[in-house]
Amino acid sequence: MAEAPLRITDVTLRDGHQSLFATRMRTEDMLPIAEKIDSVGFYSCEVWGGATFDVMTRFLHEDPWERIRLLRERMKKTKLQMLLRGQNLVGYRNYADDVVEAFIEKASELGIDIFRVFDALNDERNFITCFKTIKRCGKHIQGTICYSLTGERLGGPIFNLDYYVRKAKIIEEMGADSLCIKDMAGIISPYDAYELVSALKKELKIPIHLHTHFTSGMGCMSILKAIEAGVDGVDTAIAPFALRSSHPAIEPLIVTLKNTSREINMDLDLLSEIGDYLESIIPKYVAFADTTRFSVIDIGVLIHQIPGGMISNLVSQLKQMKALHRLREVFEEIPKTREDMGFPPLVTPTSQIVGSQAVFNVLAGRYKMVSKEVKDYFFGLYGKPPAPVNEDVRKMVLKGYERGETPITCRPADILEPELPKAKEALKGISDKMEDILTYAIYPVTGLEFIKKKYGVE
Repeated sequence: MAEAPLRITDVTLRDGHQSLFATRMRTEDMLPIAEKIDSVGFYSCEVWGGATFDVMTRFLHEDPWERIRLLRERMKKTKLQMLLRGQNLVGYRNYADDVVEAFIEKASELGIDIFRVFDALNDERNFITCFKTIKRCGKHIQGTICYSLTGERLGGPIFNLDYYVRKAKIIEEMGADSLCIKDMAGIISPYDAYELVSALKKELKIPIHLHTHFTSGMGCMSILKAIEAGVDGVDTAIAPFALRSSHPAIEPLIVTLKNTSREINMDLDLLSEIGDYLESIIPKYVAFADTTRFSVIDIGVLIHQIPGGMISNLVSQLKQMKALHRLREVFEEIPKTREDMGFPPLVTPTSQIVGSQAVFNVLAGRYKMVSKEVKDYFFGLYGKPPAPVNEDVRKMVLKGYERGETPITCRPADILEPELPKAKEALKGISDKMEDILTYAIYPVTGLEFIKKKYGVE
């Protein structure tokens, strides 16, 4: 037996296909393999949250709530986990507290055991309602820090060791059961991973988990150095759904740690069976894969730190505007826009907000066109950025803004009215089920369209 067993979270059924195949994996392709994945011995399986909710209702015409029910029926041994965007839930703005509470209650009831909760700005105030509700439901809170940089390595005036340790201690004090370092772009380098995990292990009592992507090519090395530093858990994917912009694979890690104090007791033959099945369904989804380059790694992320999903959004936006030839200008503009906005980590929804505004800045002139989300951001509706925003830009953006020109300093949800009554009213005569009401509350346009199709309402 290993002296300090390593907790492995498998992300194949959520972040694996989100990263590689635009979140298009259907429930019908998960169910045949669910029991075998349940038998591997993972600490947890991340199967829900992130982009799955949006894609299922908008493109797959599947009910996300039903996926949890069906997987829970087949996966009895392993903790089921979801990625929750704090007060953003699984959407793109902060929702009122009544929606947050009802969402977590329903997810808990249907079988989510661990809630990995992050905020795109690392503003811990956006955790308050989530943490309180998860605790009340008797579930595990995995508080999360989004990993970001301003240079190639950890350090500098903003994202330094003190910043992460301070944030981690606040999250622990708020009641988190474990802490996750969320490196969504795959930019944590091996020695920075070692230094960060070592510092956090000295300061925290709760377990520490590392989530990183393979995108830059550093993922496997960074996981290994984090393990050497004493990290309690890491994320991996089963081989066919690993690497590229996904995660390090579990199979080579098992062999790497054999006969060490962190040995992983998993059956490679069983994982090979699961891998064969995943290979057999990939032809259904390969059209969604990035086939624009031969290289397995994206060296661009080492230079500009832009996550793969953000790049695909930029390309799509520029194609629609017949301006794809200006992509390099957008890459050069993104760091400037990000600095104006107080250096938000580039993760949903801030990655989309920064990216879209950078496109507008290139095509129309700086801040000549401003999205509603950017106005909301500068007003404070997403929370407090890691660094001060550019005051001149803020004044320009908020001129004539409907909520006022002076930004708020309180927790964003404190100024939001309850939203469930309006959602219930909108679905009157169609459905009174809480999961449908929540789907509408989070996505009033695409969610309503899905619910009408679900019940055959024209």
